[in-house]
Amino acid sequence: MTESNKDSPQRKSHHLSMAEVAQTNVTEMVRYFDYEPLLSGFPKMAIDLPEIKIANKVVKAPLWISSMTGGTGEAGPINKNLAKVAGKYGLGMGLGSCRPLLDSDEYFSDFDLRGLIGEEGVLYANFGIAQLEEQWHKDRLERVLHILEKLKVDGLFLHINPLQEWYQPEGDRWQRSPLELIKNIQEVLPKNLTLGVKEVGQGMGPESLRALIDLKVPLVEFAAFGGTNFSVLEGKRPKELNDNKCLDKSQELCFVGHSASEMVTNVNKIIEDRGLVETTFIISGGIRSFLQGHYLRENLKAASLYGMAKPFLKAAAVSYEELDRYVQRELEGLTMATYFLKAKQLKQ
Repeated sequence: MTESNKDSPQRKSHHLSMAEVAQTNVTEMVRYFDYEPLLSGFPKMAIDLPEIKIANKVVKAPLWISSMTGGTGEAGPINKNLAKVAGKYGLGMGLGSCRPLLDSDEYFSDFDLRGLIGEEGVLYANFGIAQLEEQWHKDRLERVLHILEKLKVDGLFLHINPLQEWYQPEGDRWQRSPLELIKNIQEVLPKNLTLGVKEVGQGMGPESLRALIDLKVPLVEFAAFGGTNFSVLEGKRPKELNDNKCLDKSQELCFVGHSASEMVTNVNKIIEDRGLVETTFIISGGIRSFLQGHYLRENLKAASLYGMAKPFLKAAAVSYEELDRYVQRELEGLTMATYFLKAKQLKQ
């Protein structure tokens, strides 16, 4: 399978159209709060939320638009809607995989969102570990840095997804620990760019989290088990479009991973051992509303935002107006939750 086929517009279209069938159910959140109507007056504004500092910028609400897709014609308008609404409300945003830009500028406009999110907006590019490792070994990392410069992003997310790649018939392989590449990237990434690390839907165990904290990676996104399961999704792609039609792998590994609540608990244990950490966390993976995001943020003993992808994608695919209404409701609800709901302690 060629490089262009791997990240073809057709494959990206499958991700957009099939995310619905790769969902994991989430639990009703209401019982996880104490409702305290006597302890606060109403917020002065409909949206009144704490700012979160990320490197030398701030986001105006603890809500992150998680990386989705790019490199397919239908993704362009969606990404533009997302960037526009991120700029309006001061939200941070991660681009989908920028891998297609290593081959050509055909889909550059899908990713060229700085003008829409604004100069003060927080925008991160996103590459897979396999692509960066390949560029590193070929001494071509300058290509990646050039793309980051052209996109005028604030940082680089490195996504690490061995299970998805294993289930993908045309998936990549890497031979050394991603931690080695992370150290390499840290050494050469320009000072004006911030490094982030994320999974894509299975989450990370405690030793991986501990290693990232020890390396002082500034931004870590959970992308936990509980939302779109890309390992399941890859197995559901039309088989006739794959060269390896007879590939038959056990589905058991699709359902291995760590939930967002489990990862919050693991980070807290690390903090108990190490003290305060320098990493900011994006709690994502199955987060479907401000109630879940607020609950997990309240329980995490570190700087954090909560991130979502599918709810934004669903609204953005309809229209900008629908997306704007959705974000307005989400932030207003989060404001009320912040004032009147006290999160109960996360059960270990």
